Amino acid sequence: MRELGEALAAEGPVDADLFFTHTHVDHINGVPFFQPLFDPKNRFTVSAGHLDETIGLRSVLGQLMEAPIFPVPLEVFSSDMTFRDFSVGETLKPRPGIEIRTAQLNHPNDATGYRVDYGGKSICYVTDTEHRKSGPDKNILALIEGADIFIYDATYTDDEYPDFEGWGHSTWQEGMRLANTAGVKSYVIFHHDPNHTDEFMDQVAAEAARARPGTVVAREGMVLAP
Repeated sequence: MRELGEALAAEGPVDADLFFTHTHVDHINGVPFFQPLFDPKNRFTVSAGHLDETIGLRSVLGQLMEAPIFPVPLEVFSSDMTFRDFSVGETLKPRPGIEIRTAQLNHPNDATGYRVDYGGKSICYVTDTEHRKSGPDKNILALIEGADIFIYDATYTDDEYPDFEGWGHSTWQEGMRLANTAGVKSYVIFHHDPNHTDEFMDQVAAEAARARPGTVVAREGMVLAP
């Protein structure tokens, strides 16, 4: 997020929407280092759909930036920030021509999956989530049906998964099963286990490409276009 912020800052004033899947620390700890939030010329709508009425997104991010965890509070941001807590399952229309569908994911403390449709193209961001023993997750299948790009929580392999059941993550093979069932065009393997080496991921990439040609293993800095 820091590098994205630097790139956006170099382009001039920013008017953008930020959507969070959930607020576990590994998914929000880049917020205090997102440079555009410090510029009064910028405007952001910041949204999440997994929190209940007792605590909202602004409160959670505020706690992240409270002493002794962080030296300056949320109020240090000088950009125009609007916080929005929606109900997962809603369809959002943040900008003209852009439709964002949302779906409940299977993760501790809840998480939200997103599908963005714009200009006849679609991209789905589905992380963090754990597949269900009862069969393919119907919420996910409905969300990703016919999508151009499907990014999925593929932390483990099918062989590894039994040791991590209940942790809230899935496998690259399950993502491929979902992609095949839903007829998505490009499947992106994402959210790698930090214990997986580059050599391990190269093996996954080769196996996935054989099983479903065109499958992509996400890398830092990678840019995809539908």
